[in-house]
Amino acid sequence: MYNALFGLTQDPFSIAPDPRFLYMSERHREALAHLLYGAQGGGGLVLLTGAVGAGKTTVCRCFVEQLPKSVDLAYVFNPALSVPELLATISDDFGLQVPAQASVKAHVDALNDFLLTRHAQGRSCVLVIDEAQSLAPAVLEQLRLLTNLETDTRKLLQIVLIGQPELRDRLAEPAMEQVAQRVIARYHLEPLAEAETPVYVRHRMAVAGLNGALPFDDDALRRIHRLTRGVPRRINLLCDRALLGAYARQRNTVSAAMVEQAAREVFGDPGATRHDRPAGRWPLAAAGLAVGLGVAAVGGWWLLGQRPGDAGEPAAWAAADAPAVAGPGASVPGPSVPAMTPGTAPAPMLDAAALVARTGWADRNAAWQALAGLWRPGAEGPTELPAGADVCGRLAPAGIACHEGSGTLSLLRQLDRPMWLALQLGAAAPSPVVLTGLGEREADLLLPDGRVRVSLATLTARWTGDFGTLWRLPPGLAAGARLDDGSAAAVWVLDRLRDEQQGALPADASATLRIQAFQRSQGLAVDGLAGPLTLMQLNRAAAVDEPRLSNPPMPGGPQEDTR
Repeated sequence: MYNALFGLTQDPFSIAPDPRFLYMSERHREALAHLLYGAQGGGGLVLLTGAVGAGKTTVCRCFVEQLPKSVDLAYVFNPALSVPELLATISDDFGLQVPAQASVKAHVDALNDFLLTRHAQGRSCVLVIDEAQSLAPAVLEQLRLLTNLETDTRKLLQIVLIGQPELRDRLAEPAMEQVAQRVIARYHLEPLAEAETPVYVRHRMAVAGLNGALPFDDDALRRIHRLTRGVPRRINLLCDRALLGAYARQRNTVSAAMVEQAAREVFGDPGATRHDRPAGRWPLAAAGLAVGLGVAAVGGWWLLGQRPGDAGEPAAWAAADAPAVAGPGASVPGPSVPAMTPGTAPAPMLDAAALVARTGWADRNAAWQALAGLWRPGAEGPTELPAGADVCGRLAPAGIACHEGSGTLSLLRQLDRPMWLALQLGAAAPSPVVLTGLGEREADLLLPDGRVRVSLATLTARWTGDFGTLWRLPPGLAAGARLDDGSAAAVWVLDRLRDEQQGALPADASATLRIQAFQRSQGLAVDGLAGPLTLMQLNRAAAVDEPRLSNPPMPGGPQEDTR
């Protein structure tokens, strides 16, 4: 209802777990690192607890998407089951053929045989149980017994329990001591800190299409944090109602008084927020797993430009090289790609066998050409590049750079931009296809002979992890140049960071501190360097006009440079 007033294209504060709105705070990244560490721990229980609405489901989604392809996963959403029902659910998720009325022993024997077979194949098995505070004592004991399934050298099943703080309390009871002793890693997810709440609000509104100042004033943001105590779901509910109140008054800014009124309407008593028992953070045994690879420190806060293929430093979520850079200006050449016009039939859905039978782009240069077609700024016909032309070099005069890396499905969602992916199609070497859309269960691909749609399971099974994407450079940056303090490009970056952070940091905060805070808000490795992934996400937050997976431009459509 209020979207038009604030220049939004969709609801920014829906409580549905839409992955496009993913916000990973420092606490969320630490929780994810614990889960990833526990999943590699060779058996036992891993525990993640947090208040209602703290973001446990968000962390769990990231965890599932980042599991290696060598892991088989069973996910139990409804834990209010008896022991036989739970075992039957686990068997179903792992694809085991067990009779409907099988005994507990029959289920355990079948599961043990399955785990031994997977172990012999070099695979691991993970069981995730959500809302685990609802597990009955007998079920918890059965889970403990499942951790006894092992070989001479390792446990065969890793179990992850995700639940509310009551789960932690239950495992502290004397009767649960044997179960508690099987916990090899645990983490309690705290709410957002006061400085993170404005960044979270800004992030969600930017994804929803906000292009300009945040409609909440500083007092309103402080009040939002106090009334919600930093719990993301409560922030969503309160901000949604506050924006609705501003719309009813036809105000462009949400005041603290509007937030108070919204809190009374949503929560009843604004001060009636739940206080969770404080819990110290467990030392992170897997510091190196913190949602990405570390970045080697270099002097200054800018990263030198490099061409794809040069040795580069690993960036957050993916090892990737920095791109060639150039100033803005020229139109972008692009190849002939299958265009979508009004009335075009939907892309056909392909299963794994049908996808393998298709042909990707001839090489990465051809894939770069296809991507360039999605960036073409004019309505004139596409320009064919000569065979073997250096596509990235041809794009540089337009201020568009190439970036290559490797990562996970979570990274693709985070970047939210068309890119080529290297897929294993048949026995030949991996060939690139162009990703143009990414939903919760399906992905849209552009192939030389047309557009197709595949399930995410099919895509991830064939994807090698390698990708390439285009991104728009800060204005005024010359090809191969360094971003120097005081340069036009550096000023642009700092101005965008200040706009994004909206008073969350002191006015005199250093560039490095601002970049680090932004990287935390985006779920990137915190190195204080303005590398390509950081600048891509800054473009997204600043609403720089670039193609997006959520709404990629079609060839032939206008593209205005709004930098």
